Amino acid sequence: MAIATISPAEALRRLQAGAVLVDVRESHERATGFATGALGIARVELEADPGSAIPELGSEVLLICQSGGRSMKAAQALEAAGYTNLASVEGGTTRWLAEGLPVTRPDIDADFYDRYSRHLRLPEVGEAGQRKLEAARVAMVGAGGLGSPAAYYLAAAGIGTIVLADDDVVDRSNLQRQILHTDARIGMAKVESARAALSALNPRLTIEGFAERITADNVERLIAGADVVIDGADNFPVRYLLNDACVKLGKPLVYGAVHRFEGQVSVYDAGRHRGQAPCYRCLFPEPPPPEAAPNCVEAGVLGVLPGVIGLLQATEAIKLILGIGEPLRGRLLNFDALAMRFRETRLRPDQDCVVCAPGREFPGYIDYARFCSGT
Repeated sequence: MAIATISPAEALRRLQAGAVLVDVRESHERATGFATGALGIARVELEADPGSAIPELGSEVLLICQSGGRSMKAAQALEAAGYTNLASVEGGTTRWLAEGLPVTRPDIDADFYDRYSRHLRLPEVGEAGQRKLEAARVAMVGAGGLGSPAAYYLAAAGIGTIVLADDDVVDRSNLQRQILHTDARIGMAKVESARAALSALNPRLTIEGFAERITADNVERLIAGADVVIDGADNFPVRYLLNDACVKLGKPLVYGAVHRFEGQVSVYDAGRHRGQAPCYRCLFPEPPPPEAAPNCVEAGVLGVLPGVIGLLQATEAIKLILGIGEPLRGRLLNFDALAMRFRETRLRPDQDCVVCAPGREFPGYIDYARFCSGT
């Protein structure tokens, strides 16, 4: 038997006569306004358990969505479940509004629903996931080549708090790749320049800036409350320090590095997965000598390369916070910009690692700057 389609006006008449009207749109869609008197139950939830909302199979049930497509599919699913008195509202909420029928507009945070509307449409994110992002705290060391794109996209994505540490000031040579900064802010502390750029993009964001060099004395203060830590410093002393601190405190570390035309990304999560996931020192217990690892100043770097790697770091951070997808845990992703090729290397935990071996007590921090310089 074909399911009837009815006009919004007819739906209102039947609603007032005792029918049940169900708005099957997602919660973020209903937040902008819905037919007064309608029950708000997302289609997937209604189809999974219709009896909890409509216990009687013979109840008169009217379905409405945005334009009529989803409501008809929901009606068909209810018919298959045994409901016998169904109708779909033709033209949906769009037509209901156009005809001036009564609408309920909740007292909502309109900026939230407008700003993150494209995330809210993703079932893997949705409103619950977006609230997770807004409640999240990401600690980032470095507001330079890697930190710039990572911070920009984390801010745009709705991360609630970014803790940013960098003791440097903006220099003209930075602007070729460090897109957080501008020519007008040359000489300004990078954390303050970053604060200006990120706040302009998303004023909902909280930025905690630390214009100081990260050391063993302050690293735990920086990352203690973080859900995810991002290494955007791209130097060996910070890399080893963050690795050890994240193992000790049980924080996932999103690693990134760039050199000339090549970059790397991984997630080191040994602090939460001892014996199952590696840390950075499982691979490199000790750093190479300084002459074997020149920095960007000495070797140069293609300006767009940190953008690619930083965006991948931001992607991994968002996935970790939402608990979706497959993180780069135990995998090292290598990118060759000249060949435009990605290559993945599997990483295994070192059961004798000096930092993350199961059951091993934390050995304490060392003087990483001295350790890495060989002095």
